[in-house]
Amino acid sequence: MTTETTQPVEITTGITLTEAAAAKVAALLAQEGRDDLYLRVAVQPGGCSGLRYQLYFDDRNQEGDITREFGSVKVVVDKMSDPYLMGASVDFVDTIEKQGFTIDNPQAQGSCACGDSFN
Repeated sequence: MTTETTQPVEITTGITLTEAAAAKVAALLAQEGRDDLYLRVAVQPGGCSGLRYQLYFDDRNQEGDITREFGSVKVVVDKMSDPYLMGASVDFVDTIEKQGFTIDNPQAQGSCACGDSFN
């Protein structure tokens, strides 16, 4: 009789925030004196590739929203955007060339030259 052992398989679901992004969002919220806001990440039609990202602070949690917590930061994704963001990671970059939030999305098949939209 042999005993089979199975290793748990880690499945990446949903969007994640890097430590740098979570720290920047927490700092922005602290600067505003607000602890009641969510970081909303959405995918909207538009841009030259067909879809574009939206990141903004929101005080509403709508029906069907998926909320994930990264330390003190709450990230909210609507149920229509969530499939487009499976496995995506939001980072904050602060270099001489670039400053701002970036999204690394394995679901994106391509993006435009300006990097503002994807398909």
